[in-house]
Amino acid sequence: MIDDAAFDDRGIFDARYLAFLEAIKQSRPKLHRYCSRMTGSVLDGEDVVQEALFDAYRKLHTFDDTRPIGPWLFRIAHNRCIDLLRRRGVRESAEAGAAVDDAVAAVLPPGPALGRAVERLVVALPPMERACVLLKDVFDYSLEEAATLVDSTVGGVKAALNRGRGKLASLPPAPPRRPTAPETERLLRLYVERFNQQDWDGLRTLIAADARLQVADGYTGTLSSSPYFSRYATVDVRWRMAAGAIDGEPVMIILNERDGQWTPRSVARLELTGDRVTRISDFWHITWLLDAADTLVLW
Repeated sequence: MIDDAAFDDRGIFDARYLAFLEAIKQSRPKLHRYCSRMTGSVLDGEDVVQEALFDAYRKLHTFDDTRPIGPWLFRIAHNRCIDLLRRRGVRESAEAGAAVDDAVAAVLPPGPALGRAVERLVVALPPMERACVLLKDVFDYSLEEAATLVDSTVGGVKAALNRGRGKLASLPPAPPRRPTAPETERLLRLYVERFNQQDWDGLRTLIAADARLQVADGYTGTLSSSPYFSRYATVDVRWRMAAGAIDGEPVMIILNERDGQWTPRSVARLELTGDRVTRISDFWHITWLLDAADTLVLW
């Protein structure tokens, strides 16, 4: 939906908004892939993409439309990733570990094109190295473009790239994720069971009164102010929920029936405080999210 921000003071439509919507169609899965690798989670990656796109939409009137919009979106998404990592307390220690001389050889050998399995190991790198390896070796940005996106110099990008490539070459296999706590698994199974029975009153007993809801591209606010459950009750496709995990993170897996088979479509994430659900993030419309995951397991 285009709101009043898409029109100038004279009521004339700003063509930048159409270019913005078209750019989202072309670049959103790519943005999600980048943010997922930066944050180490396909779900956190999608949250960051949504925040970045909303931020870009609000700032679009300031954008110089003589420049390509794709790199601008990447820059905003990159900064949002760094914000998330900073909130996790990662940024400070990573920057301290990366504070080495930026001098590199005059000729930098090209890095290998990263396979999908190796690509997912970049989460073990500090944020600067992680971003430079992704931008150069995965998304094929030039050194100059990567420097602009990460707010650095070409020399700084080269140095981070060398360090990151060297570390990736010696990284051991990723350790297995910690198993889901029994209480979390129990609550998730119970939630799914009541959801499939459309026992909305029973579901509400599992949910905190002030629980928040985020439906990708649709709604962010309090669950109590949203027709969330009734939307599922009236949706015109056959669906059901299953408890499971995506890349080791416990989720509700949304399945659709196709030709008599139940096929995973997307996921929803529950955040818990004690024995109550305090936040639901539903990614119903984000069908490419599953493609970015390593593993999808139904319990």
